[in-house]
Amino acid sequence: MEIGRTTVPGTGVLHTFGTRAGARFALLTKRSGDRHLLMYEADRDEPVVDLALAREEADQVADLMRIRSIDDRLAKLEREVRELRAAER
Repeated sequence: MEIGRTTVPGTGVLHTFGTRAGARFALLTKRSGDRHLLMYEADRDEPVVDLALAREEADQVADLMRIRSIDDRLAKLEREVRELRAAER
């Protein structure tokens, strides 16, 4: 996947993505914390979809896209901390 990052003055940060299959999309993270998921058609520079997500909504989508959820990763870290503490005793 090709990933690009651009600062949009006065707005936020735009991350652009290009998949192996040729799909193009972007994530605009505004200074307010809101995110916009932008989808592009192959022959257009303007997005054909602008899906506005509140910060919490974006976090939920990100969790679903990960192999393991944040809860699973936190549980793993907690186990590792317990094991380290037990080893110190």
